[in-house]
Amino acid sequence: MSFSDIIYPFEWLVAWIMYLWHGALTTIGLPEASGWTWTLSIVGLVLVMRAALIPLFVKQIHASRKMQLIQPEMAKIQAKYKGKNDPDSRQKMTEETMALYKDSGTNPFASCLPIIAQMPFFFGLFRVLNNLDEIGSGARGGIGPITQQVAAQAESSSIFGAPLSAQFLGTDGGLSVKIVTVTLIILMSLTTFTTQYQLMRKNMPAAALEGQFAQQQKIMLYLFPIIFAVSGVYFPIGVLIYWFTTNLWTMCQQFYVIRRMPAPGSAAEKAMQDRRRKAGKSLDTPEETRERAHDAEMAEELQSKGVISGQRQQPTSKKRAKKKGGTPPKSGPASAVDEQKPTTDN
Repeated sequence: MSFSDIIYPFEWLVAWIMYLWHGALTTIGLPEASGWTWTLSIVGLVLVMRAALIPLFVKQIHASRKMQLIQPEMAKIQAKYKGKNDPDSRQKMTEETMALYKDSGTNPFASCLPIIAQMPFFFGLFRVLNNLDEIGSGARGGIGPITQQVAAQAESSSIFGAPLSAQFLGTDGGLSVKIVTVTLIILMSLTTFTTQYQLMRKNMPAAALEGQFAQQQKIMLYLFPIIFAVSGVYFPIGVLIYWFTTNLWTMCQQFYVIRRMPAPGSAAEKAMQDRRRKAGKSLDTPEETRERAHDAEMAEELQSKGVISGQRQQPTSKKRAKKKGGTPPKSGPASAVDEQKPTTDN
């Protein structure tokens, strides 16, 4: 089975979603052959795809939290084999790291799930836009509802004088294509950089900003914009619009999560509590309470398995705080539950 056979169902689905959005937009009065109508159809495609991926995004958040919880144990493994570059030591380090992932139920690749799930649709859109010329001229058959007439209309549409199917390295559109392409590549890079930067600087505990995982995050922070700059010149403008729109969605989604459901122990959590304190509000909303409870359950599960040892970032209950000689917290799901339980301490 060839790559074309594998990707064709996604091409067909992309074509239908765009076509239906185009039909809806023309129904409300937008010009049928306008490049802006087709651009908004691509934006509509992103909205549909990203809304469908929200469950994967939730899994991504939980996977990231688990990775943060095991960072102290990861650091211990790395310190244990620091400076040991012989094959035996490298193999043992890998084995211990994989055992830690297995025991904690952590999948380091889970944070890539939304990106991986989008890739078939990304390539599907690329092939739809790339084949508009041939479909419009009758050199090949249509894709779903994208018939010869529809393809010819989409092919002739443009924004700021740049056809949606044109590429930076292509010959169509001249200077307009290059200006629009470069602008979109810059916007894509900025939104990606901002998303990753706010995740690292605001939504990670101090312990998670050290070690190999943090270094990988820092590399990605600067690597992705370079990848966009190098690869963007090969993609049609319509694909760049899709890419920028999905980056913008990710940035806004990440901003919402960081502001409303920050990771325990992070700068974002402190900022959220400061805002609540100044406004005289409770430190926890129902959403944050659920997130804290989930994080607490994960930490307790990892501690019971012996995967982590007292590296919790979550709030401590009043009863446990008394046993440790600490100061009980003012809020948090664990303390609220413990207040209702009769104490057996002497």
